[in-house]
Amino acid sequence: MGPTRAQFVQYAPAALAVVPLAAGPWSALAAAAAGAGAWAVGASAPVLRSLIACGLTTTGCGIAASEVLAAGGNPLIALGLAVPAGAAALAHHRNLAGHIPAAALTPATLTTGAGAAGELTSQAQLITAWWKEFISGPTQTEGRTLIQAGANLEHLALEADDDHVAFTGIITLPQGQQVRVRAADIAAVYQIPVSQVELGDPKHYAPNALPVTVHLKVPAAQPQIAAGTPTTPEELWDAYVGVPEGAMPGTTLTLTRYDGPLDWEGIATRDRRAIGTVNLQDLAGNLDLETIQIALAPGDKPSQMGIRVMKEHALMHGTMLSSVLDELSMDSRGYVRAGTYVDSRAALLPLAQPGSGARHLYLVGGSRSGKSGLLEQILLSAHRSGIAVILASPQAGTIAGASLSAYLGDGLDEAMGALRLAYAMMLDREARYRSPAFPFTDPLVLVVIDEAHMLLSASSPYHLEAKAIVEQLTRRSLKRGIGVVLATQTPLAEDLGNSTVIRSQLLIGGGAVFLRCAKGQGSLVGANAVEGAEGIDLSMIPSQWPGQYAKVAERDMSGLATEAAAAPEDGTFGLGYLLTPGSQAVQFRSLHLDVPPVSLAGGEPPVGIEDCDAWRERDAIAQTPMVDKRGKNLVGSLADLLAAAEGAPSPQETAAHNPGGPQAIAGPSRPGAPGVAAGAPEGQELIKPRILELLREQSIPMTAETIARKLGTSAKNIKPRLSELKKRDEVTNENGLWRAA
Repeated sequence: MGPTRAQFVQYAPAALAVVPLAAGPWSALAAAAAGAGAWAVGASAPVLRSLIACGLTTTGCGIAASEVLAAGGNPLIALGLAVPAGAAALAHHRNLAGHIPAAALTPATLTTGAGAAGELTSQAQLITAWWKEFISGPTQTEGRTLIQAGANLEHLALEADDDHVAFTGIITLPQGQQVRVRAADIAAVYQIPVSQVELGDPKHYAPNALPVTVHLKVPAAQPQIAAGTPTTPEELWDAYVGVPEGAMPGTTLTLTRYDGPLDWEGIATRDRRAIGTVNLQDLAGNLDLETIQIALAPGDKPSQMGIRVMKEHALMHGTMLSSVLDELSMDSRGYVRAGTYVDSRAALLPLAQPGSGARHLYLVGGSRSGKSGLLEQILLSAHRSGIAVILASPQAGTIAGASLSAYLGDGLDEAMGALRLAYAMMLDREARYRSPAFPFTDPLVLVVIDEAHMLLSASSPYHLEAKAIVEQLTRRSLKRGIGVVLATQTPLAEDLGNSTVIRSQLLIGGGAVFLRCAKGQGSLVGANAVEGAEGIDLSMIPSQWPGQYAKVAERDMSGLATEAAAAPEDGTFGLGYLLTPGSQAVQFRSLHLDVPPVSLAGGEPPVGIEDCDAWRERDAIAQTPMVDKRGKNLVGSLADLLAAAEGAPSPQETAAHNPGGPQAIAGPSRPGAPGVAAGAPEGQELIKPRILELLREQSIPMTAETIARKLGTSAKNIKPRLSELKKRDEVTNENGLWRAA
């Protein structure tokens, strides 16, 4: 069997390089023969040019060497003339190697760049070599068993173009043997999927001859898009979102920015009709996206809604706390900076409403969601805004900024005491300020309740008392300048003591922040539905950004970096939804605490609470239960509360249990007080001394209704007597509040 085409093209120049030393002028004939042979075997144009150049060089060197020897010259000179011929052969070898892709030297890359006849030959050689090495033999690497010795590949044919390379042949064995080579064996040898190997059906061929086709390189599969299938965002919207059963029926989408199918913005419009609330889960399902990839931006018009689809989340890199320090103080509208919306606008939280009072805040977030960091940020904003804080933290030591509070209840029992004090402060201010418009002569107060479920849930030992107090605070405290910030781990009703009053009052009286929750506990639908946040499932907020797991997998064994600080990209802390009154929940992220918030307080003492009866008796009040054993009949007045705190019965209890009747507690007349006339009707002289005694002992202003309740009579008996005492200048009246003169 003669040399193959590739062998001829590759080794002919080497022969030409030594011809000048022996053949002399005959080397010209050898070069011509080599060139003709290369042309005949179909070498590629670059290879043919390189071979002809090599032949011309060796021809010239051969003629020169022959003349030197014929003239009797030094043989070393003739030998030296062989050097250019060898260099030409080496150059041809390099040209040939450079023209055949290096990647074609391994079976995994047999598919690289085919097309020229020379390349096909080289690849055919490799195909045959690997077949013999792994399948048929006779060559074999030590320690490896051939798949089927003697199963040669005959009649090899190679087909190749820009995106497809395949070879066909016949697996042939001697008569009497059967082909046992499987498609999986061939696929393993050439490192391709089994689906790219086609073996003939043995039933249709001889047992010792089986045709095979191997597709080394196949064209990339192109997606088959059926006619009429939606592909653009507008088409997808019309097909799945704007239809009657879609998330936003009757709407059309207008793109305002498009940077790819996963990175665009637009405006959804409904013709002269309000869009209403949007179920974010349904919208994500319509667009075949994850919920976290979609953000809604309600506009001024109820018939329009902004839509944003993100490939890389806009809030991934966060906003540093230290960079917005000036925005942490409350502005003239009562708002503070809480973070950044997904559209890069500042996310603001209301802590007060000018001319009306304080505001509430409902905060939901599970472990490692960023809830504690947001509470620290709120404490700092309150401190910088001149707002006093009563902090109830049932889980002791969890709030790093607790030192910014005027009163700290750290631990379960102490947190309950903080709630009692907050309720007493509300009663005190109700007694001192009867006008509907709070004059703000005293500081605003925030009652911050962290891990509120530890106090409010049915399993808490303080369940009934805490529930009664928080219900009254959320209902009545705003007009008195006292706001409630209530934080729980889930939006479930049981975390709020199954009280619909608490949740509704929190949402009506302020805003809400929803952060990530545990799986199965974050759905804002059904019994946990919140108007403006329909369809949001907080458990769908991921704990890590895409690609974070790969980053964590990169091990660093250099030791613990004790000074390392977490970056915003290290987790989704603070990522959630902000709901303000009258709006739709919008995706936002709280500020990244690059510095401890308490360090930005400037070392100033916490904002104090005004000097009043409730504050002066705070220690006793914190230890005084405010409900009876059944958990009902919450103390309703500051006087009763102070009396209970002092361990003495209240005036009402004394009157109810005194066997001598109301006259027994009147006592002797005080100097300047009218005497008690024997037999005088109760509605005249007997009630007046009791009114004066009560007003002088309590030393706080009271309404006529409060005085009547404490004296165990009706207001219609009290009001005329108060008017008579006022004429005598023994009592004064200011805005409906009566006080001893």
